[in-house]
Amino acid sequence: MMHDLLATAAARSPSAPAVRDAEGGWSYRQLDEHSRRFAAWLGRIGVSAGDRVVVQHGRDRRIVAMLHGTSYAGGVFVPVNPAAGDLWLPTVVADAEPAVVLTTDAGATALAGRGGATVMTATDAWRQALDTPALPVGASVPGADQDGLALLMYTSGSTAAPKGVMCAHRQVVFATGAIGQRLGYTADDRVLCALPMSFDYGLYQALLCALGGSELQLAPEGREVELLRRIRDWQSSVVPVVPSLATMIVNLARRRPDRTTPVRLLTNTGEALGPGLVRDLRASFPGAQVCLMFGVTECKRISILEPDGDRARPGSVGRPLAGTEVLVTDPDGRPLPPGEVGEFVVRGPHLAAGYWRAPELTARRFPPGPDQAPELHTGDFGYADPDGYLYFVGRRDDIFKRRGVRMSVTEIEAAAGTIDGVTGAGLVRPDGRYDLTLFVTGSRSPAEVLRELRRLLEPAKTPAVCRRLAELPLTANGKVDRRALAALREPATAPGPAAA
Repeated sequence: MMHDLLATAAARSPSAPAVRDAEGGWSYRQLDEHSRRFAAWLGRIGVSAGDRVVVQHGRDRRIVAMLHGTSYAGGVFVPVNPAAGDLWLPTVVADAEPAVVLTTDAGATALAGRGGATVMTATDAWRQALDTPALPVGASVPGADQDGLALLMYTSGSTAAPKGVMCAHRQVVFATGAIGQRLGYTADDRVLCALPMSFDYGLYQALLCALGGSELQLAPEGREVELLRRIRDWQSSVVPVVPSLATMIVNLARRRPDRTTPVRLLTNTGEALGPGLVRDLRASFPGAQVCLMFGVTECKRISILEPDGDRARPGSVGRPLAGTEVLVTDPDGRPLPPGEVGEFVVRGPHLAAGYWRAPELTARRFPPGPDQAPELHTGDFGYADPDGYLYFVGRRDDIFKRRGVRMSVTEIEAAAGTIDGVTGAGLVRPDGRYDLTLFVTGSRSPAEVLRELRRLLEPAKTPAVCRRLAELPLTANGKVDRRALAALREPATAPGPAAA
């Protein structure tokens, strides 16, 4: 079961630091006790095996105890980002039909008058949980088993409507172990998490830390300017990043003459770091290795490149996890040879159980393979080299033709990221009114960026328009918000040479 990761860590090293936030920290014994108190409280209010528990709460120690405590109680943890839009929480609650919703004051107001779930603020729930005797160590919940759901992770994907990815205990534990084997978190590591806990990249840091006996360090929201100082004060050794977070840290580091830090490893998934940003991270954290990973919520992680493996294999996203398989297939599902671009199809114990209450979508994305075991058709395209290393080209929705040439959003953004002075790039595909438009951040002018891209790319792949922004709009998970970028487009001034 998912909570066994914590129970094992607490039994092995009870006094070791488990989690800390801006207000203090807990040992593994304390985290385990708080988690079992929360589990007992859930049981007291009627939560039983399989019941969904929606939690909308900030990034602090309590949400880690709520995660493990929900598992101890046999419930299904459903995290919602406090920064999500006003429609997201009610939509998730309507779809998940939870037994209980723990939210913010604003969230409780938004759900007022709706029947069904018990709704209260997470703060009030935590106060009650602290007054509840802890569930006994080793206690089991009737009806809970390895194939039951541990997590329901809502993701919007390419549509605005959220869909719940069903993650069973067996899948979560396998994925944690396979990722941990590659990353090698140890009891000496201190992992700084500044990612939303509703984002599986952030949430799994709690599980990976429990597996390795590491300390999870939760950076508070809204105080990003303190990140570099916090890394130094907390002696963080591992820092997971997405491009927006990496850019912020690099900019902070540039203001400090002394770049000595304790960081040994920087990891990335969710949205790829451009080569220029990887270079800047290495300059900002001398001696630290960079580990690039590739995954989707539906299987957690597809591949991991060994630390600093991008030096030898530029553009690669690594090899599949141990015990899993990734096929590159043509439109008819036939495997393609190395070097040919096709869809990534994933097989293995890390596959989700499908989408919550969406059997047609589940059947389409998780059809049975030749041996009747489910396969995940990712909608991601790329190729494998002769050594089995994967190279991501783009998502199905991001691959398009312009002037008769097939191209992807990813390759053009990656090319922009190699230009010195470009710290971020977001591309918007052409449509009937607007041509291919690139948005960048950094010190280079739009004209300079387009001039460099004409050197790096064939003419059809060079954007018609480039605009420089102070910062790229982001989703709640730190990814580039392409819908927001699309609203900023302007038509090209004239046909022919690219306009700036």
